[in-house]
Amino acid sequence: MTVRWILCLIALLAGGPARAALYWVTVAGLGGEAEYEQRFAGEAAEVDKLLKTHATDTHAYTLSGSGATREHLEQILKQVAHEAGPSDQLVLLLIGHGTFDGAIYKFNLPGPDITAAQLAALCDHVAAGTQLIINTTSSSGGSVAALRRRGRAVIAATKSGTEKNATVFSRYFVEALQDPGADVDKSDSISALEAFDYATRKTASFYAAEKRLATEHAVFEDTGKGDPVREKSATGEGRVLAGLTLVSFGRVGDDNQNPAKRELLAKKEKLQQQIDILKYQKAAMAEAQYASQLKSLLLQLARTQALLDKPP
Repeated sequence: MTVRWILCLIALLAGGPARAALYWVTVAGLGGEAEYEQRFAGEAAEVDKLLKTHATDTHAYTLSGSGATREHLEQILKQVAHEAGPSDQLVLLLIGHGTFDGAIYKFNLPGPDITAAQLAALCDHVAAGTQLIINTTSSSGGSVAALRRRGRAVIAATKSGTEKNATVFSRYFVEALQDPGADVDKSDSISALEAFDYATRKTASFYAAEKRLATEHAVFEDTGKGDPVREKSATGEGRVLAGLTLVSFGRVGDDNQNPAKRELLAKKEKLQQQIDILKYQKAAMAEAQYASQLKSLLLQLARTQALLDKPP
């Protein structure tokens, strides 16, 4: 899905006298069902390709499928803690399902899950002075209190741990990193706040178009001490996210305006939405009918992805 999106991931908080390194860890957690497994792994692969193909001064780690275990994640974050210095930056992107029992949030992984408190402890050992955790899972709002810390911004796909349905926020956040339309201030770059706003708008539009009550409301916390909010305010919320540059475009604008690519991207988004709708209709369908329609949509999605990945 990242065909010729020549994006350069640059250091967060650009402008410092030294060129900081960016450590980016993406984890696609347990899907449980075919459509989720494919979606989570696909989104993680998009980010991985973007980082490894076009980023500079970036150390990218991507875990998905059977390799996305708690043990493996702990190993990666301990390695980052060993390598990263105070002037470096850390981004941790969580894609998948999460649970919240009223007190403890868990990110669902193959084998033992990992709690928000355990994730926070691992990130606390990373010296990187600027950190961003993007938790796009269901119930992710329940993780904010444990994850927040001064110098660490946290984005969650849901406003609380009680919003338990599978989210679509992750899809649109990843899309924001690839779409020049997310660059609202026309700076030829996309900040974490712009990506958050883009994904929030797209998520709301998805539910409105399907005439369904929204079951996810994204929030962020970037002061290290406040309650999560939904938009930037004069009291300081959003200031850190606005200053975190995630992607810069360079000459990518013309490439992303390619009509054929835009058409394929639109087709992919439509297919993903159809899979989401089918999932909601599953309970009212015969099992064979559901399986047949799902297989057809997944095959179409795979073919569309192959065309997007095909070199020009």
